[in-house]
Amino acid sequence: MPAKTPSPPLLEVRNLCVSFASRGQMIPIVENVSFSIGGEEILGLVGESGSGKSVTAMALMGLIDAPGVRITGSARFKGYDLLAMPPKQLRKLRGQEIAMIFQDPMTAFTPVYTIGWQIDEQLRVHQRLSRKQARARTMDLLGEMGVPDPANTANRYPHQLSGGLRQRAMIAMALSCNPSLLIADEPTTALDVTVQAQILDLMRNLRKTYGSSVLLITHDMGVVAETCDNTLVLYSGRVAETGTTQALFAHPQHPYTAALLASIPPMSGPRPDRLPAIPGGPPLPVERPAGCAFAPRCVYTHASCLPAPPPAFYTVAPHHEVACVLPKEGTPLPARFTTPTTPVL
Repeated sequence: MPAKTPSPPLLEVRNLCVSFASRGQMIPIVENVSFSIGGEEILGLVGESGSGKSVTAMALMGLIDAPGVRITGSARFKGYDLLAMPPKQLRKLRGQEIAMIFQDPMTAFTPVYTIGWQIDEQLRVHQRLSRKQARARTMDLLGEMGVPDPANTANRYPHQLSGGLRQRAMIAMALSCNPSLLIADEPTTALDVTVQAQILDLMRNLRKTYGSSVLLITHDMGVVAETCDNTLVLYSGRVAETGTTQALFAHPQHPYTAALLASIPPMSGPRPDRLPAIPGGPPLPVERPAGCAFAPRCVYTHASCLPAPPPAFYTVAPHHEVACVLPKEGTPLPARFTTPTTPVL
């Protein structure tokens, strides 16, 4: 029997670059980011605040309209290049084929309209439903998201709901048109632990119920471990490491990935008195080093890390790549990564 031809990815991003004009020069925020998402796949996009995660998502959605912005590269989705589509055509795609859960539902919802009216509107625009049909569908969606008393909740304004209910309503709105791709920008931020667990359960069930793929943006490695099939680690707007979640957690190849994992309290064995911390902070875009952006904070930094251009990707194993010279040079990372109080350089 002939081998089955693998299906093309749902979304394939290649060499995405986002730069903003500042004081007469273009400042790169996201540089040459590439990844793909297959059907019914959950991809985790992780990194510290300021790594370029949200900018990447906003660029894909066509929601960056700042003056002087420059966006290059390609983002192929069902035969369309999202980065080259006219705004009017992209607007028809947003909400129906690609939906987004924003980081703060309090500011994402319009404060002067009820929750139900805003979900109804999306259904009327994209699904061409009548007002009665849209309201019935809204009730069903809120119920599926675990919202108690959907009729009462739909008639409330965003400020009248708790953070957990607003997030559930935001997810219901995002799923209202059964999108093929859902972009979730830190959907568990500012929620208590119990509500976080409930939201993650909803995320895991999305592909089972709706057959959706998910781009999950977070800085919480624990969330990634529970939810994602594959993981892409961003640092200072560049891809540091990418691979299956299992491989990255079992054998991280980039010191930054290893340091992020070390910040998670161990589930077994002796508990450390203090979790290791990465010294310093990510560089400002205008101060990004010519070579590896992580070099000023890395304990393994040596001469080959510093010159431009940044380290090229090295294939550690199938579907596991790292932008670091250490694996190529054969330098192993310790089983349990620790960081001293000061970097080497």
